[in-house]
Amino acid sequence: MYDLIILGAGPAGVTAAIYAVRYGLDTLLVDKDSMSGLISTAKTVENYTGFPSIGGMELMEKFLDHAEKAGVTSKVMEIKSVTEEGDDFIVSSSEEELKSKSLIVATGSSPRELDVPGEKDFLGRGISYCATCDGPFFSGKEVAVIGGGESAVTDAIFISDIASKVYVVHRRDKLRASQILQDRAFDRPNIEFVWDSVVDAIEGKDVVESLQIHNVITEETKKIPVNGAFIYIGLNPNTDFVNVKKNDKGFIITDESMATSARGIFAAGDCRQSPLYQVITAASDGAIAAYSAFKYIEGI
Repeated sequence: MYDLIILGAGPAGVTAAIYAVRYGLDTLLVDKDSMSGLISTAKTVENYTGFPSIGGMELMEKFLDHAEKAGVTSKVMEIKSVTEEGDDFIVSSSEEELKSKSLIVATGSSPRELDVPGEKDFLGRGISYCATCDGPFFSGKEVAVIGGGESAVTDAIFISDIASKVYVVHRRDKLRASQILQDRAFDRPNIEFVWDSVVDAIEGKDVVESLQIHNVITEETKKIPVNGAFIYIGLNPNTDFVNVKKNDKGFIITDESMATSARGIFAAGDCRQSPLYQVITAASDGAIAAYSAFKYIEGI
């Protein structure tokens, strides 16, 4: 029986684990992968205090190294369900069950799919959700980035150093990324913006060859010849396994102490409803959630 099981080893979960161990809680950090968090796929992070510029993987390695030195115990395990047993919780995988007095859900989120014809067919054959991971395969080729937020513009800039041409297809007439990223993107001669447009289909034979798009204002349709497409249209929270109150998109609703609608369950990071999804806010969530779990355990 653990005092606290933390589900998810991204920035929120790892931070929560460090704080929980320091509070003296018998804590287990659980994740399906040894290296977790979407941040680990980022080429460069420029907005985490104390690191003007650092690779996403390197930053996550520092989180994990800190956790190890703090004495955090971790386990690789894919969570299938969370159930209540009296006042305690049972965390189940396909192979075993773990018991805890409290939980912190920090399972993050996954890239949202376009849900258009060809997307699933060409996954790994031109369709990707991570330019840092797959960008080098498109050296000297023409690609598209779908989206206009922080991640989309960051990776459009990254892949513009590799590809010969980058089309940024965005459903609005202006970007949602920070101004510094917008300025960098507009300065790149091989980045072309396709405004007010959405993708209707991804086409090709064995690999991606073109995107069928239409303008949401004029309804004009056209094809863009590309060898690949990187999709950044938002995130879906990884919260299906836990029965707590969520918003209409599946993000867990918490109060300022990170408490959910269920007694003894807290949430932190990109899986909870928040106005901002950043590494620094995820880490803050994790610290608060650990403190709240500590106070909860104290009161049992």
